[in-house]
Amino acid sequence: MAEPQGTGLTRRTVLQAAGATAAAYSLIGAAAGTARADDTPGASDRLVVYPIPTGVPLNTSFSVKARKPGGEWQTVPVVRARTKTINEKTGAGIVRSSSVASLDFSGTVEVEVTSSKGAIGSARIRPLSYDIPHEVSGDTITFSLTEPRNLSIEIGGDIYDNLHLHANPIEAQPEEDDPDVIYFGPGIHTVPNNVVKVPSGKTVYLAGGAVLKARVEFVNVENARLLGRGIIWDSDAATLVAFSKNIEIDGILALNPKTGYSCTIGQSKQVTVRNLHSYSFGQWGDGIDVFSSEDVLIEGVFMRNSDDCIAIYAHRWDYYGDCRNVTVRNSTLWADVAHPVNMGTHGNPDKPEVIENIVFSNIDVLQHREPQVLYQGCFALNPGDRNLIRNVRIQDVRVEDFTWGQLINMRVMANRYNAAPGRGIEDVYVRNLTYDGTHANMAILTGYDADRPIKNLTFQNLAINGTVVYDKMRKPGWYLTTDMVPMFANEHVKDLRFLDAATPASTVAPEITSPDQATAIKNQVFNHLITASALPTSFNAEGLPKGLDIDTATGLISGTAEDNVGSFTVTVSATNSVGTATQTVTLTIQHA
Repeated sequence: MAEPQGTGLTRRTVLQAAGATAAAYSLIGAAAGTARADDTPGASDRLVVYPIPTGVPLNTSFSVKARKPGGEWQTVPVVRARTKTINEKTGAGIVRSSSVASLDFSGTVEVEVTSSKGAIGSARIRPLSYDIPHEVSGDTITFSLTEPRNLSIEIGGDIYDNLHLHANPIEAQPEEDDPDVIYFGPGIHTVPNNVVKVPSGKTVYLAGGAVLKARVEFVNVENARLLGRGIIWDSDAATLVAFSKNIEIDGILALNPKTGYSCTIGQSKQVTVRNLHSYSFGQWGDGIDVFSSEDVLIEGVFMRNSDDCIAIYAHRWDYYGDCRNVTVRNSTLWADVAHPVNMGTHGNPDKPEVIENIVFSNIDVLQHREPQVLYQGCFALNPGDRNLIRNVRIQDVRVEDFTWGQLINMRVMANRYNAAPGRGIEDVYVRNLTYDGTHANMAILTGYDADRPIKNLTFQNLAINGTVVYDKMRKPGWYLTTDMVPMFANEHVKDLRFLDAATPASTVAPEITSPDQATAIKNQVFNHLITASALPTSFNAEGLPKGLDIDTATGLISGTAEDNVGSFTVTVSATNSVGTATQTVTLTIQHA
C-alpha cells in the first residue's frame, strides 16, 4: 500500500506505533491499552469502555462507573476538558477545567457518578428535556439510559466543574487490514507537521483509546471519512474539509484544540458531521463553521465552545459562493462565549452571495454567555457583506436558562468584520421554540433600512416561561406582541407574525422548490433537502433506494446509498394545514 498522503505513516507503521504505545496506557479497572467490553454473545445489552493513554490529562472531580443491568461495574475514565468565559470588566479569558467521560452501549446501561467533593446537596442532569430519572445517595448519583445521550451532570448548579457524559451507540469498526483504512490504534500519535491529509477514497479510523495530536484535513478530495471513538487532542484546530465532496466525520471527540475551530467546512458538498463532541477554550474557539458549502448535515453533536458553536457563512478567506441546504438536528449547544448559532456575518460584497435553506431541528441550548450586546443571541441571523439570508427554519428548540445574552438576534448589519451591510433576511419560520429562564436580555429584530429589511418572519408556538406568545393573546390592546416577549422590532421589519399552535401558518398549499434531480455515490453519505414554499410542517418521500431515509420533520433525505447503481424515481411531498404538494425526483446512484 502506498504511503498515505501527508501523514508520513503507512497503515503498517500506524499499527506498529499503536502496539508500541499500548504499554504506556493506564486505566483503572481495565487491561492496559485495550477497550473493556461486556458484550455476552446473544445479549441485547452491551457496554464498551475505552482506555485513556498515560499523558492525557485526567480530571478528579468525578469518578464514573457503568454496567449492564445486574452486571459487573466497569470504571469509565474521566479526561480533562478546558472551558473559557470572559471577564466582562477586563475582557480577559477565564479558563477552567471540567470533566468528560465516554462509553458505548446498546440496550440499557446503568451509570454511577461519584463526586470528589463529598455529599451532594442537589443535582441535575441536562438537557432537562430528557427528564432522566436519577437518585442521589451521599456523594453518588445513579441513573439508567436506554438510548444514546450527551449529558451534563451538575452538582449544586455548577456548570463549570461539571461532568459531561457521552453515552454513544455501539460503533461498526472497520477491519484493521482494510487497504482503504488509515488505522490509528490505542496510544498517543503524532505525525509530521501535525497534519493528517486524507486521500480520496480513504477512511481515517481513530480507535477507542487512540489520541491524535494533529489536525485531520480533507482538501480537494472525494469519498473520504474520519471515524472512530478516538480523541483529537491539543492540536491546531481539529478537522478541516475544504473544496471536497462526499465527506463523513463520525464519533470523534475534539478535545481542547490549541487554536482554531473544531471543524471547518469550506466550499464543499455532501458533508456529514455526526456525533462530534467538541470542547474548546482558545480564542476564536468555534465549534463547526460552514462556509460557502452545500448539502451539509450536522447531527447528534455536542458542542461546548469558547466562541460560536455552529456558524454558517458565505465567502471568507479562500472560500467563495452561496451556502445552502444545511441541516442541524438532534444536537446540544453550549456557548461559553458568543452564540450557540450564528449566521451570515461573512460574505463577498463585490459579488453578493446567498445563505439559504437552513434548518435547525430538535436542538437543546444549554448555555449562552456573551457580555457584548452586538454579539448576543442564542440564534443570531446577522447578514453583513451584502449577504442575503432566506428560507430558514428553526423548529422544536428548547433553550434553558442561560447566563447572559439574548434569545434571538436577527439584525441586518455592518460591523467591524464587514465592508458593507447585508441585503436582508427573508422567509424565516420559528416553530415550537421554548425558553425557560430569567436572564434573557431584550431580543432584537432590526432591518438595516427600507431596502435591506427583514420580511416574512413567523413565530409559531413561541413559549416563554410556559406562556405562548401570539398576536391574539390576552393583553392590553395598545401592547405590541413583542412587548410580551420582550422583543424590539424596528420599522424595517415587515410581515412579522406571532401565531399559536392551532392557527394555520399559511392560507395556501405548498409548492416544492428543491431540484427534481439528485445524484448519490454508492456507499457514500448523501444529503438532499426538500424545500417548499408556504411554511410546510411535514415532509415525506416514497421509493427511496436502500440506505436512505426521510426525516419527516425537516424534509432531509439522508443516509448511505447502498442500492445498485442506476436511477430511481422518488416521490417527495411537503404538507401544511392547507394541502400537500408532490414532486417526482430522479435520484441517480453512481459508482465512486
